[in-house]
Amino acid sequence: MRCWRGLLFALALLAGAAPVHAQTRLKVVASFSILGDFVRNVGGDRVEVTTLVGPDSDVHVYAPAPADVRRIADAKLLVVNGFGLEGWLPRLIQAAGSKASIVTASEGIAPLKAGSDADPHAWQSVANAEKYVANIRDALAAADPADAETFRQNAQDYLARLEALDRETRQAIGDIPESRRRVISTHDAFGYFAARYGIQFIAPIGVSTEAEPSARDVATIIAQVKAEHIPAVFLERIGDPRLMRRISQETGARVGGTLYSDSLTDEKGDAPTYIDMVRHNIRTLTSALKE
Repeated sequence: MRCWRGLLFALALLAGAAPVHAQTRLKVVASFSILGDFVRNVGGDRVEVTTLVGPDSDVHVYAPAPADVRRIADAKLLVVNGFGLEGWLPRLIQAAGSKASIVTASEGIAPLKAGSDADPHAWQSVANAEKYVANIRDALAAADPADAETFRQNAQDYLARLEALDRETRQAIGDIPESRRRVISTHDAFGYFAARYGIQFIAPIGVSTEAEPSARDVATIIAQVKAEHIPAVFLERIGDPRLMRRISQETGARVGGTLYSDSLTDEKGDAPTYIDMVRHNIRTLTSALKE
């Protein structure tokens, strides 16, 4: 009887114990939602991912919260975009006294220039997203060598999906008549998409949503839309729609829908993952421009 009681007690302890790996998952902080999705796909259940700038939020103008200091202080790895996107982050890292390793996910990508600044939106090219994923894979493996093989396998599977997505995007844009591959978007977030897939984006606001377009900038774009018969303007999820609606009203160009540039949505939205985001943008563009 005493033996059985001891066995039952041991089983009860095992049943209530947390899985060993859940207790030792690598703590990773990603600066914004798109990077967070990349980390989850590569890290799987071996990582605990926290995203500073969450779904439907604008990384350009983010104001860090006190809780972010604790998140960074507790992290072993911090994943950032680079190219000047997270201008608010260095002071946050300093305040946290963080000893986390920092990986710049865009490492190895030649930045496009927007005036004197680097365009930070490199993820808009799926080929660049593959480089992001490779950099994250290597950083996770260095931070947690015991799980390195898992990270490599997860990355291999995800990279295959991204390669298919790149082909899908090329084919979809290629089916749009070349004369119609010109659109107006809210801010200059699609330069890498344009360079990779052959579609021209014109934006009244620069690479950062912090900028304000001048009356002259808007007038120039309105004149260009009329002169070149640009077929559609597009809203952005993180942008103020009033400017795009004004351009539409004054030019007759249709509002082609909403594009996702710098942020994913929550699980109930159109773009809860990076792959969902790209496919949503493809559908929105082709629907408006093929007609």
